[in-house]
Amino acid sequence: MPARILPLLMTLLLLTGCNTTPPDSTSADEGVTNQHSQPQYAPVADQPLPALPTPHTSDDVWQRIRMQLSFASSTHPRVLKRVNWYLQHPNYMHTISARAEPYLYYLVTEVERRGLPIELALMPLIESDFNAQAYSQKHASGLWQLTPLIAKHYGVTINPWFDGRQDLIQSTGAALDFLTYLHQRFDGDWYHAIAAYNTGEGRVATAIANNRKAGKSTDFFSLKLPRQTQHYVPKLLAAAALLKQQRMHFPAIANQPAFTQLAMDKAVILPNEHNWAELAVLNPGFRRFPVLLSGPGHLLVPRDREQEWQLVAAEFQALPDTRWQQVVVRRGDSLSRIAQQHDITVSELRQFNQLSNNLIRIGQTLLLPSRSEKLDYVVKRGDSLWRIARQFGVSVKDLKRWNQRDNNQLRLGETLAIHLTAP
Repeated sequence: MPARILPLLMTLLLLTGCNTTPPDSTSADEGVTNQHSQPQYAPVADQPLPALPTPHTSDDVWQRIRMQLSFASSTHPRVLKRVNWYLQHPNYMHTISARAEPYLYYLVTEVERRGLPIELALMPLIESDFNAQAYSQKHASGLWQLTPLIAKHYGVTINPWFDGRQDLIQSTGAALDFLTYLHQRFDGDWYHAIAAYNTGEGRVATAIANNRKAGKSTDFFSLKLPRQTQHYVPKLLAAAALLKQQRMHFPAIANQPAFTQLAMDKAVILPNEHNWAELAVLNPGFRRFPVLLSGPGHLLVPRDREQEWQLVAAEFQALPDTRWQQVVVRRGDSLSRIAQQHDITVSELRQFNQLSNNLIRIGQTLLLPSRSEKLDYVVKRGDSLWRIARQFGVSVKDLKRWNQRDNNQLRLGETLAIHLTAP
């Protein structure tokens, strides 16, 4: 064989060996590799992917709302105008979230429980900017801006000591009852129902009838309604659209209860040694904190301090509702004159009515203790004459006189007579 052919044969043999699988090798289908082959991975069917958040497993109640939004998107100019307004005020939702934090979880839960569109949970944003103490020129009040007539029709408590329109539980129940009625009244059209919530069912019904008579469309955007109402539904749709499309930051609110309801079946004055300011935020329906009278039978307390407040509430000293009377200010009246007529001090009169100064106006209603009212107070651990006197707005001197004391000593469990006015 010529010497020049030998290198060629050697090259052919080497190439043949590279393309041949050794007889004892294992196929890639069996999941085995050698040091020269690509790595093979075991099936991952037994390693399920993490579950996606659902409305109830989400950490953020805003996202819980976003996942359930159902109203159709709108490109109507009024909606787009409000979208642009929101986008030009990026800090607006920070303010809203801060105000909504104590309330939003409860609102969402109630809307879901009734099977209503989740968009209704956003209505306090449009009505009151989530200000629980908002009050309008038309005498609407609270998160839901209920008028006295609608509120009383749906069983909300309103009296000189308590306004249930500013109570989260009572006002939400009444508002959702009213919206449910309006939804039925307008044949299942939520836009008509929401518009009627704002301006009254009569105006919406008349606008629908006029359009129908003229052969025009009766959808919300075609109706001739007051200017405020024309922009009311678009505000809601714009906020919902921004949340659904995540075009604006809604600062997170924990998707868990913010408060617990404690049964409150007695009238009380909250003791001074406890910080009741946080209760005022959750219970704005009580008009004269720290006096809790004629309320709804419940007190909302922060969930993370539930046990602490349960212990405190068990020690609340009950006060009878019947001890209060109303006085209407007349021409020529002054605080000093009224106080003298009813045998109380100006300071006490101001305290009972939460007045920051001595100014009063004709027609104003003042609340003050009845003349003959007497309270039997049971001494608790830690009490002193000074502390009891301060709690009930009386003097230590009067306490000692009413109970025929010549010293400041108290016995645990003994009963003291407390007169709200000196007999």
